[in-house]
Amino acid sequence: MENTSVVKRIGVFTSGGDAPGMNACIRAVVRSCIYYDLEVFGIRRGYSGMIEGDIFRMNSRSVSGIIQRGGTILKSARSEEFRTKEGRKKAYEKLQQHLIDAIVVIGGDGSFTGASIFEEEFGVKVIGIPGTIDNDLLGTDLTIGYDTATNTAVEAIDKIKDTADAHDRLFFVEVMGRDAGFIALKSGISCGAEAILIPEEEQSIDELIETLRRGRPSKNSSIVVVAEGDELGGAIEIAKKVNEEFKQYETKVTILGHLQRGGSPTCVDRVLASRLGLAGVEALRDGKSGFMVGVIDNKIAFTPLSEAIKHGPELADDLIRLAKIISI
Repeated sequence: MENTSVVKRIGVFTSGGDAPGMNACIRAVVRSCIYYDLEVFGIRRGYSGMIEGDIFRMNSRSVSGIIQRGGTILKSARSEEFRTKEGRKKAYEKLQQHLIDAIVVIGGDGSFTGASIFEEEFGVKVIGIPGTIDNDLLGTDLTIGYDTATNTAVEAIDKIKDTADAHDRLFFVEVMGRDAGFIALKSGISCGAEAILIPEEEQSIDELIETLRRGRPSKNSSIVVVAEGDELGGAIEIAKKVNEEFKQYETKVTILGHLQRGGSPTCVDRVLASRLGLAGVEALRDGKSGFMVGVIDNKIAFTPLSEAIKHGPELADDLIRLAKIISI
């Protein structure tokens, strides 16, 4: 949607699950607004804070020393009230009290769904910036936090592999990815996993057992990386079933969980977040609204919010094939 009205005051907030690099993006939004002589306001705790009026003026010092920090200085929360028309009306009234013309939402598909409805109902100008470790939004090759989360998983799996080798063990490592297997696939390939279980690929317990049995004679230990959304039931259930066939093979389970959300963002995430923050502000100045800003082939790209949240990207077939071939 194009809107030619002049934007003078921009609100920025983080919503949904936190992701490393969100602070770098907040910093970029604030500093870009200052550069373009725009007023910028932080909104704490996402849509909940917007409804409650937890809104404050930001300046350059507000974002000093945060580029290297994980989490989000603006905090994040999920809001059931914002799902209602009455809740969204309260949020709009709070924005009006601060004369805020437009908002930048840093989050994932749920956050963008709310922003899209908000724009449609009240005409609030909106730009979305993809901040989610799952990398599951259409319209960008990378989402903020994905690179850091994957590297965190790789570091953890490498350490688990050391102890697996020392004790001749079979380890099942569960990583995040309820609906998308990006973290599992990339970290599994990077760590030399014997098998990688992801939501996008169907694999039976029998097939998994056969894979492990085939590789068993030549290996001291085995690592199976499991995305938390895998249809077989998660690492604990899968390990129980496999252990019935490998009783001689000590089986252990490690669930990395929210460990992957924290930590200092990588260089990739810091630069990505900074680029997207600037692009988001410039998009609002140019009259754009209702778009998610992303990076495709290392170039800034804009995708309507409705498309970004309806269609997730597909895993690369060549990576799935690679994982199967080099795991033998």
